[in-house]
Amino acid sequence: MNIGDKFPQTLGVGADNKEIKLSDFPDMKFIIYFYPKDSTSGCTIEATNLRDNYETFLKMGYQIIGVSKDSATSHKKFAENNGLQFPLVADTECKLCELAGVWQKKKMMGREYMGIVRTTFVCDHDGTVTDVIEKVTPKMAADQLFQLLEGRYDINPV
Repeated sequence: MNIGDKFPQTLGVGADNKEIKLSDFPDMKFIIYFYPKDSTSGCTIEATNLRDNYETFLKMGYQIIGVSKDSATSHKKFAENNGLQFPLVADTECKLCELAGVWQKKKMMGREYMGIVRTTFVCDHDGTVTDVIEKVTPKMAADQLFQLLEGRYDINPV
């Protein structure tokens, strides 16, 4: 997805096995972040960093939504173990990941495989992409967003 593209109204199924729709969050803008795998070190660091700043993002008018190809059951455990209050989409068939362009060929230790490239999209009320962070640093995920959004709000994120 690029700036100006639009996420679908229905993103997928959440940890509670219910559909997650953008319309579930009236009057909110969105931070939709894609991450490789529940309960891995980098993904846990990223999720807890966003969790620790979640209230500030809500005050700024942004709902956070995480997406990976893990199951709803895995998401539920991940959210419970880490106190995540924001929804996680179980994109088990990688449809949303493919649409967003984050399902890509990756390399690790000389092996090539398909996987999710850690990416964050900032979207307007209707799901239109306004910004993209392609090189997300897990322990700096919230700071990267605050820096991107700086000057757009009167709220001090510190």
